[in-house]
Amino acid sequence: MKHIIKTFFFLTMLFQHAVYGNSPLKVAVAGLNHDHVYLLLNLYKAKKVEIIGIAEANSILADKIQAQYNLPKSVFYPDLGSLLKKVKPQVVLAYNPTNEHIQVAEICLPLKIPVMVEKPLATTAADAKRIATLSQKNKTPFLVNYETTWYKSNQQLKQLLDQHAVGRVTRMIVKDGHEGPKEIGCSSYFLDWLTDPEKNGGGALMDFGCYGANLMTWIKNGERPISVTAFTQQLKPEVYPKVEDDATIILNYRDGSTGIIQASWAWPYSVKDLQVFGTKAQLYAQNDKKLLKYAQHNEKPTVIPTDQPYFEHHIQYLEHILSGNQLAENDLGSLSNNVTVVEILEAAKRSAKEGKTIALN
Repeated sequence: MKHIIKTFFFLTMLFQHAVYGNSPLKVAVAGLNHDHVYLLLNLYKAKKVEIIGIAEANSILADKIQAQYNLPKSVFYPDLGSLLKKVKPQVVLAYNPTNEHIQVAEICLPLKIPVMVEKPLATTAADAKRIATLSQKNKTPFLVNYETTWYKSNQQLKQLLDQHAVGRVTRMIVKDGHEGPKEIGCSSYFLDWLTDPEKNGGGALMDFGCYGANLMTWIKNGERPISVTAFTQQLKPEVYPKVEDDATIILNYRDGSTGIIQASWAWPYSVKDLQVFGTKAQLYAQNDKKLLKYAQHNEKPTVIPTDQPYFEHHIQYLEHILSGNQLAENDLGSLSNNVTVVEILEAAKRSAKEGKTIALN
């Protein structure tokens, strides 16, 4: 499997013949029941992307979005297969349940249509590896979108780590989550599958645990942990009776370093932060823009500027990649990274269920 994933590094070079110019990216949408779709719809409203097709089986939801964003009725189709018989987008963006990502891959990749899905890549390692195989076989990119990819603080942190600014990395801590999807007002369409153990693959462990696994795999330059230990809880069983709403995942690496992922639907506030400790200092990305460096416990931290240019969102990133620019092998959106993410999450679910540490081969 390793040689399949490694070849993804070269896939986007096949698109160097394409010239997209200054016109907005032409995209098709697979599903509307993921609330992250509203970022895309707002970019459409701002004329920064062109939506040429939407596949959504729920006519009530489709009509709601059509009216709210003044989309032509002609762009709506009942399913992705029907849509792709009529239009040829430059990329398909999937905003559907995680367990349906494999179906999007099966439809799009043989047609040589690139895909980007919302995190995580898949609900099972078997589906993740199948997607990677399809991507390699059809020489077509399949990417994963995380909100934290576009955090300038995270990008600056990684640059500093690569420059050995903290010495050897010894510990990574990621806190991700919020008060809960129901509590913050997620739509009923989103909640219906986000709180389903089959469609989402779990609860908070999948929804927010994937962020930490993604960032840690990136920081470790693609290295897989040697073991995974996880604990899950239902702090609000009356609200989320089918899935865990709180998870702690511990990753152990061959060099003795550790990663601690704290994923929850029970924080008192929304949080997405990243702390990296080294032998010399600590870097702390408090949010999307603020990055601090601690050298001594009792001293004030140094504020690190995070104003370097980077992609504002996934559409800018896709325009860059589909114009022929090479994707780094361990990029946050890459299959190389995200197959490992799903392996970590699958091991975490097994660890929590069986009450033991799971070794990764």
